[in-house]
Amino acid sequence: MTDISPILEFLPCPTPEAWIEEARKPENLAVILVDHANNELKAAQSAMAIMSRYRTGKFGQNRGSSHSNEEKVGLQLKTEDQLSLLNKMSRLAREELRHYEQVLAIMARRDIPYVHLGAGRYAGQLSTAIRTFEPFRLVDTLIMGAFIEARSCERFAALSPWLDDELKKFYLSLLKSESRHFQDYLTLAEAINGASVADRVAIFAGIEQDAIESPDHHFCFHSGVPA
Repeated sequence: MTDISPILEFLPCPTPEAWIEEARKPENLAVILVDHANNELKAAQSAMAIMSRYRTGKFGQNRGSSHSNEEKVGLQLKTEDQLSLLNKMSRLAREELRHYEQVLAIMARRDIPYVHLGAGRYAGQLSTAIRTFEPFRLVDTLIMGAFIEARSCERFAALSPWLDDELKKFYLSLLKSESRHFQDYLTLAEAINGASVADRVAIFAGIEQDAIESPDHHFCFHSGVPA
């Protein structure tokens, strides 16, 4: 099994037992798999959106920001950071789409229909901390990505002991790539920031912990304590 201790140290809290108890119920397996598929697709889309927005390495004009002393309008990513960002996001998108296909295949074998699920609150809450001015918008977007990948990895590991052999093997097989995605996001954030991002990580951690530990009426893969 892949060592995920760096992820456990990074996250502000473990998944609550109440969530695991709810997730392991056979009647919730369809929700878990459909939401897992959605998450893999969203992860790929997010990576490709970053590639599209920053492919030239140039930061667009900051709009609607009062942080004129902090803005870096017209600046460009260092070539090294630009290429690293594009290459890492490209690989991540391909891997997430491959995982998406694998989840779809599992659903098909189990006759689980791909139905619509309402969006959970997790990503929305994290996104409230993203600054609107560059390059800090990109830095925060990458930090948010690190948290999503880290929590996904932690939940795959936490849930795997309660799953059947096929799903257990599949979820454990995802730990290596999810761990690397988490590290890629964090490494890119620090490189582009040009300094430690510990202060920003702490802000996101507080939001993430509240999303995970507070009552949540909408059960899904990244939901909080079932209410």
